[in-house]
Amino acid sequence: MLRRILDKFAPLFEGKGKFSFLYPLWEAGDTFLYTPKHLTDGKVHVRDAIDFKRMMMTVVVALFPCVFMAMYNVGLQANSAIVAMGLSGADGWRGVLLQQWGIECDPKNFWACFVHGGLYFLPAYAVCMAVGGTWDVVFALVRQHEVNEGFFVTGLLFPLTLPPAIPLWQVALGISFGVVIGKEIFGGTGRNFLNPALTARAFLFFNNAEDISGDAVWTAVDGFSGATPLGMVAADGMEAVEKSVTLSQCYIGTIQGSMGETSVIACLIGAAFLILSGMGSWRIMLSMLMGAMAMSTLLYVCSVNEWTSNPAFEMPPHWHLAVGGLAFGLVFMATDPVSAAMTNVGQWIYGILIGVTVLLVRVVNPAFPEGTMLAILLGNVFAPLIDYYVVRANIRRRALRSA
Repeated sequence: MLRRILDKFAPLFEGKGKFSFLYPLWEAGDTFLYTPKHLTDGKVHVRDAIDFKRMMMTVVVALFPCVFMAMYNVGLQANSAIVAMGLSGADGWRGVLLQQWGIECDPKNFWACFVHGGLYFLPAYAVCMAVGGTWDVVFALVRQHEVNEGFFVTGLLFPLTLPPAIPLWQVALGISFGVVIGKEIFGGTGRNFLNPALTARAFLFFNNAEDISGDAVWTAVDGFSGATPLGMVAADGMEAVEKSVTLSQCYIGTIQGSMGETSVIACLIGAAFLILSGMGSWRIMLSMLMGAMAMSTLLYVCSVNEWTSNPAFEMPPHWHLAVGGLAFGLVFMATDPVSAAMTNVGQWIYGILIGVTVLLVRVVNPAFPEGTMLAILLGNVFAPLIDYYVVRANIRRRALRSA
């Protein structure tokens, strides 16, 4: 019945129909419900049951564990701070809602933490989808092409990289920059050379640094200051980190940090799903991990032998994987099929480059304790060049074999 209704109204939007200028919106809704009716034929085409929209939704499903942990951990950190400061409850409209729903800010109550955290994550996600989605639709209508489904992933990745208490107008500003400047001006999904979500976050970091860095932004309670493990090790060394959090807390994700980047376990579940479904490159994940672990081991050896006085060198390799955005960036950001390297050899080089750069920025520069974002953007810039030389090398080898 639904298919018949859509077919009845289709002539109004297709061809020279009365509402043909709205065809991109019509096509987006139709192909969201059903597979596209225009299919390729002929023996030269690779047949596959999955299209771009289904591929993007697979990545969205892989992000669910991180979304779950984002909502729980944001509420856990906020409720813990409220109890520690002796406050009566949450501030603002969130506190009013929690009071009306009869939910106390109890850090031991899973539901209380999950709901409280959701009141921070879901508004940021809604603003991100509304503003970023509007930009996608505007460019689709102007260019008269289909609405690119890639924004389903960008719109979920971006809020997961943000601190919980960031103002919503900055979320709108950041995603606008990421979609328009990072993607659409280059032609839209498939033609951008930078990851739009990371482009948006980099813009906010340099444009509104006070709301996305420092100790006061990671817990959604006014007046509470709590440093991330990377911030603590850069300032006071590894001893301060071990007194504040345990390694198991870091791997589970119940620590200070961006909303969706704290849980290594959630990221590993997403990685397994992406690899098994064929959506994520295991070469990039493994090579980035190898590069990061090799560089962190080298830097740790420098600390053990007292070749440096920088306290950031004291963090062992297994701690580097557990803290910051390394795991999240390794699984979901570096593997972006558009902005990453595409050749098999190129993916190994690309991943190692990012992994090494992450650790260099984290450790060598104590003023910037987290380097995952900038390292992946650097990798995005070099990815086309890496692929170019890999392809040229393959051509030369084939030419020699033919000769």
